[in-house]
Amino acid sequence: MAEGPGGTNADWTARARARIPGGVDSPVRSFASVGGTPYTVVRGEGPYVWDADGRRLVDLVQSYGAVLLGHAHPVVTAAVTAAAALGTTFGAPTPGEVLLAEAICDRVAGCDQVRLVSSGTEAAMSAVRVARGFTGRDRIVKFEGCYHGHSDSLLAGGGSGVATLGIPDSAGVPASAVADTLVVPYNEVPELDERVAAVIVEPVAANMGLVPPAPGFLAGLRQACDRVGALLVFDEVITGFRLGPGGASAETGVTPDLWCFGKVIGGGLPVGAFGGRRAVLEVLAPEGPVYQAGTLSGNPLATAAGLAVLDAVGPADYTALSATAARFGAGLEEALAGAGLAVQVPVVGPLVGIFFAGEPVTGYGTARASAATGHYARFFTALLAQGVALAPGPYEVMFPGLAHHPDVLDQVVAAAAVAARAV
Repeated sequence: MAEGPGGTNADWTARARARIPGGVDSPVRSFASVGGTPYTVVRGEGPYVWDADGRRLVDLVQSYGAVLLGHAHPVVTAAVTAAAALGTTFGAPTPGEVLLAEAICDRVAGCDQVRLVSSGTEAAMSAVRVARGFTGRDRIVKFEGCYHGHSDSLLAGGGSGVATLGIPDSAGVPASAVADTLVVPYNEVPELDERVAAVIVEPVAANMGLVPPAPGFLAGLRQACDRVGALLVFDEVITGFRLGPGGASAETGVTPDLWCFGKVIGGGLPVGAFGGRRAVLEVLAPEGPVYQAGTLSGNPLATAAGLAVLDAVGPADYTALSATAARFGAGLEEALAGAGLAVQVPVVGPLVGIFFAGEPVTGYGTARASAATGHYARFFTALLAQGVALAPGPYEVMFPGLAHHPDVLDQVVAAAAVAARAV
């Protein structure tokens, strides 16, 4: 069996556990939800990754949506190489950050300005701070099953089916940090009052599996925010520049006051951005009283990679990718149902989900019920044995990209049929 640099998957996992808490730098990578030894990726190309054991895997994780063109795409690697040759970070303004900001604003109608940061967590945290500073209010409304990064005020959960004041979802988060976070059911428009600074939402929920917005849900949020003077924040860290050139706001026709971006706009490098109407962004320092900063914000390598991706992808590419994803989702659902499994495979643009459920999943409660069957873990393990890598957790989605040609996805569907029989 071929080995990666220094050893096998098991070797790297053991070394990681000795020096990295839990052996991983992000909990889902630990395989705690699915069992077994994590694979350690040593390289990627197009739709594939190779692990330390020498296996080639069809990769439907694609860095949780950050990779759109495929791994090690020459357009991206050339852009990063050229940028690195000029210097990797300066702590000073660079042309790259201006060009990327212009590219984002040119593509997203209603987004006048953006500020670059280094992660989606930073983007959401900063957007909430801006909303509070702009409105002079404290309360934030979020939705069950929507993930907006790991900042304290957004790590809150609520009881199923009822709106509750937030309680911490993590040790180390004091109750006071989420005391002004209200958690409500997804796909239901909440009653707001004049204490609410902002409503933050994934316009297409992709952190509890894939749950599309119900008809009228996003428009209802827009109206509810307007009625009480609150800001509407779209967390498009996943959907931005993956659903289409204008993201979810263009696809749904609902324009928020603030956006959060990440993943695709960094071309696979660490990045985030928050933006919105000029009148709202003017509260940021140095022009306004809301402070936000970052030494590596607007990093030249990340801006070069992100700009290369945005420039390489046009409307026709998004149309083709959505068609490919729709075909893949239909084939996957047929393969699993053919094995006798109750399954739902929702598809929204190029995003594909999987729920082991008899009825469509519309919120966090039914998503949890699907996860509780335990079928996902068994399916994941059986499919990995067939050479296909899904995310090692039941609340993630699949990210077929422009490198996943139909013949590759046909192979995945065939492998899924075999794996489904094992489940």
